[in-house]
Amino acid sequence: MNFETLGISPALLRALADAGYTTPTPIQAQAIPLVLSGQDVLGGAQTGTGKTAAFGLPLLQHLSKNMGVRGPRKPRALILVPTRELAVQVSDNLKTYARHLRINVTTLYGGAGMQPQINNLQRGVDVLVACPGRLLDHLERGTAKLDAIEMLVLDEADRMLDMGFLPAIKRILARVPAQRQTLLFSATFEARIKALALEFMRNPKQVEVAAQATIASTIVHRVHPVDASRKRDLLIDILAARHSERVLVFGKTKHGCDRLCRQLDQAGLPSVSIHGNKSQAARQNALNQFKSGRTRILVATDVAARGLDIPDLPLVINHDLPMVAEDYVHRIGRTGRNGASGEALSLVAPDEAPLLRQIQRMLKADIAMETVDGYEPSRPLRLDGPAMAAKRPAGKPGGQHAPRKNSAPRPQGAPKAGKHRGHGHAQGEAKANAYAPRSGTPKHRGAQGGRRDRRA
Repeated sequence: MNFETLGISPALLRALADAGYTTPTPIQAQAIPLVLSGQDVLGGAQTGTGKTAAFGLPLLQHLSKNMGVRGPRKPRALILVPTRELAVQVSDNLKTYARHLRINVTTLYGGAGMQPQINNLQRGVDVLVACPGRLLDHLERGTAKLDAIEMLVLDEADRMLDMGFLPAIKRILARVPAQRQTLLFSATFEARIKALALEFMRNPKQVEVAAQATIASTIVHRVHPVDASRKRDLLIDILAARHSERVLVFGKTKHGCDRLCRQLDQAGLPSVSIHGNKSQAARQNALNQFKSGRTRILVATDVAARGLDIPDLPLVINHDLPMVAEDYVHRIGRTGRNGASGEALSLVAPDEAPLLRQIQRMLKADIAMETVDGYEPSRPLRLDGPAMAAKRPAGKPGGQHAPRKNSAPRPQGAPKAGKHRGHGHAQGEAKANAYAPRSGTPKHRGAQGGRRDRRA
């Protein structure tokens, strides 16, 4: 199968060839014909499988068939997204696909000036990619009109409907014509969210190419038990040992991410951070530095957990576990994309054991635990329950994953990894020695000193 057999137009095929797209992904192969036929579609696929092209290509093809007159025009397609970064990424992808079409794509998001967005709207828009809050600002000012919308897309729909966006979406829907085609795409669909989504759709066809809350099989998962007060020191040792790799570190709070970023800088590990308190220009600059390789460490809140495509990202570290188990899927989905190998490492304090238990129950699988020498927690993680008895991945007995290829050399003088020793858990607990604890050398003293904070 190729894109031509799916019914994609020659102009879009040229753009896909220019971008190196050859074979459609499963979600694209199933969703594109349905969207082209005018059906409402409820699409689910794990992150990194090409959902943007699954709705973007047929959307652009539909608009290109009836372009009307040149000059200012109202938007005919609206794509709602939860974050500024995703708005920029979706817009960039659509512009790539539409390079041989006369279609104007515009983004609306907070953290940026209103006037440039107003100017773009006045020049005429075909496709509007927007965050709900900023779109409502324009609707209230009268600078945006939605009465000509023919296609409505909710990207990352579960987050859009479940994390506080529902009131804004209902206000926006009141401005959109009832006769329209509606598409919802997301990595996960809870039954409650799906039922809510159906209120906005007409006899939708459901497409789902992966089981709910699944993760790429190419990702290796590990947990390092550690006291909350020592997470920062362990993270510094891990990043120092794996000094050549690009790493995305997830924190819990905006201030915590900024503080952790400063501490990494003090330890000689330059990093950048993104979160909701930063301006869009600052967030985009940090993301560009990370994607280009100018900075190898990005510290972020869950604003970076959804939809972002970061090429060649081998490692994601959860400095703090997410409060919602499903967000673990989205966080680690930044690695192991499109068949590449990846690693998801979580630093888990004893108090976070219930969160880890929820993640394991959701995944219906246990996660290998490795205690690092010098960072043994003051009390064990209590993970008794059904999740700990889940079947292990084939070929990884005892909860021990295969060695990571091309790993950075162990710091000089650090002891070799020890053997498993049982602690009553189904998968056992490995004792890892790859990261020797620091003892206040000048390089690390600045990061280790000062007040301890469990949210660091």
